[in-house]
Amino acid sequence: MTDPFRIVFILYPRLTQLDFTGPYEVLARMPGAEAIIACKDGGTLATEMGLTFTGLSRLADIESCDMIMVPGGPGQTEAMKDEVFMAEVKRLGEDARYVTSVCTGSLILAAAGLLKGKRAGSHWAYREMLSLFGAIPDPARVVRDGHCITGGGVTAGIDIALTIAAEIAGEEAAKRIQLMIEYAPAPPFECGRPEIADPEIVAAVKRGIEANTQARRQAMQTLSEKS
Repeated sequence: MTDPFRIVFILYPRLTQLDFTGPYEVLARMPGAEAIIACKDGGTLATEMGLTFTGLSRLADIESCDMIMVPGGPGQTEAMKDEVFMAEVKRLGEDARYVTSVCTGSLILAAAGLLKGKRAGSHWAYREMLSLFGAIPDPARVVRDGHCITGGGVTAGIDIALTIAAEIAGEEAAKRIQLMIEYAPAPPFECGRPEIADPEIVAAVKRGIEANTQARRQAMQTLSEKS
């Protein structure tokens, strides 16, 4: 591992904060890691639930890095339409040793042309949209294809980050981090994936995100036709 190992967390307005903070908590603890939090213009931005992050770096000011990590969230749809933002994602991703994401962050990577021909994961409700940009949808919680590491929605970010930490810093270091953050999931309900959730729960969630799903699909289709 190079020292420091530079990780750029690429943020945008209305991201899902746990998509970012979960992996950050793991990866920033890696020995030799340098975590850089950045967005298009730098400064301040707010997540989908109103949590605000300040003091962010400007993407254009970052010359290079070892890894990019892109979280997901409702703001991903608008972020994909921002040509300047997407150009920075592509620039940093093309030269990075690792290209990674959580949840629908993989749709941004795909739209930037970084996942073409690669197996990739995403949130279960949006995973199939990856194929619009030549990626191969994979339902696994953590998906590794070459230097690209993606996966499922939101909480999968911690699993993704621990997988990355084990590869970069070694399994023992990753295990120490896992114990330090006491990551031992024992959810009160067995409904964290649509395959095991009650049908009425799945239907209710789909109804709740229907408008967002349609907007995402339309944006992805429009961008794929232009590419």
